[in-house]
Amino acid sequence: MSLPLIYSKHGAVAEVALNRPAARNALTPEMLCRLADAVIDFAADDSLRAMILRAEGEQAFCAGGDLALTIPLMTGGRPPADEWDRRVLEDPVVMAASSLRDYPLHKPVIAAIQGACFAGGFEIMLGTDIRIAAEHATFCLPEVKRGVIPFAGSLVRLPRQIPYCRAMEFLLTGDPLPATEALQLGLINQVLPAAAVLPRARELAAKIAANGPLAVQRVKRTVVEASGRPLEDGFRLEDESKRIVLASEDAQEGPRAFMEKRAPRFSGR
Repeated sequence: MSLPLIYSKHGAVAEVALNRPAARNALTPEMLCRLADAVIDFAADDSLRAMILRAEGEQAFCAGGDLALTIPLMTGGRPPADEWDRRVLEDPVVMAASSLRDYPLHKPVIAAIQGACFAGGFEIMLGTDIRIAAEHATFCLPEVKRGVIPFAGSLVRLPRQIPYCRAMEFLLTGDPLPATEALQLGLINQVLPAAAVLPRARELAAKIAANGPLAVQRVKRTVVEASGRPLEDGFRLEDESKRIVLASEDAQEGPRAFMEKRAPRFSGR
């Protein structure tokens, strides 16, 4: 029996694949735990410089939490039945890391999106940095139609990533958005034919992984931590990143490699 989530490493790039295509890759407690474990390992492994988050099948990237297993567990509608269930309820890091929310991940994550990107799947996508979507992809936060709310970051992140009034329309109606409109809003980076999505994500991941890892991580960290803060606070964060990066070995290696007309050998130090 195949695992519901596959975590693999390809040189400096990690890949996480949601693997329940018959269930539209709806997130079970086991998948949330495995996703959290993958994110934690990716963050800790110095050899990894970028991650791709994708899903098996073209019907759905992720339909959200499994309505038979995950949601009833979280609402108290069913008691925990195994260790996966207990981890979701008892270990706060599981939800933080699996939703890319409230977990210190400074390495870039690229989403490769096929089909429906709904509810919890949409919320995880909001925690990624670059998003490549198939032409048939759709995006939706339908929670209000079911009398509940998104609770994995969307109420805070979405209005920061697209215009406020469009975010509110999206959140309050629960209506889906086609990929072309998501692109116009700046919610995603590119819309491509389905077969081109994963190759493009891998191309971007390889390009990012070839850059100075310390510089890449300080860029992401500074941008995320400065979001919503006064300019003077943001500038202090930028100055701190400048101090750290310019004092690094990589900051000397990059210009030296350019002058010597060779590929840089970055160490992350």
